[in-house]
Amino acid sequence: MTIDRAGWPFIGAAWLPAAACLFTGLPLPAIGLAILGVALGLFFRDPVRHPPTEPGIVVSPADGKVLSTGQADPTLAPEGAWEQISIFLSPLDVHVNRVPHEGRVTRVDHVPGKFLPAYRDRAEAENERNEVWVEYEDHTIVFRQVVGTLARRVVCRVKVGDSVRTGERFGIMKFGSRMDVFLPAGTDLLVTAGDTVRGGETIVARLI
Repeated sequence: MTIDRAGWPFIGAAWLPAAACLFTGLPLPAIGLAILGVALGLFFRDPVRHPPTEPGIVVSPADGKVLSTGQADPTLAPEGAWEQISIFLSPLDVHVNRVPHEGRVTRVDHVPGKFLPAYRDRAEAENERNEVWVEYEDHTIVFRQVVGTLARRVVCRVKVGDSVRTGERFGIMKFGSRMDVFLPAGTDLLVTAGDTVRGGETIVARLI
């Protein structure tokens, strides 16, 4: 298992003072800071995942618990008719994000906003977020990285024109957040509220 590169500044910010404390004869603060560095390393962990290869399947873009599934609220979703899957990530979940379905990136939009708790319904439309649009044949898939009360930053590493693969890493959300996936109306959803999912591996829907 590796550590996402976005985590090293945070880990270093804990371990460097820990080393300084140890060098100056302050073992207790050194131990506390070292433990904090380990905890941050666990948060930014990037485990190997093995995406399924079956055509037409949509995988979870994140680890966490499914908040809701079904027809998207038109006041909260992108314009059009969509099926929606919303996933909440606790601080203990893996926060590396993965592409739910292969295709070509056609839009990447960053929207400033609030920092409401990520599990609230309004968070998807009012919180700061990053929205990625992917085209595959005659299908459009949209997925949003949504910040929360603790997660104040999203990292997105894809850009318009990129070709992406199902299950491929594309970014990370820092310190607890939410992921919303919007799929074409009529898509067969395979998860329900309360399900636990693994990014890049759990099949959450099937395109029709």
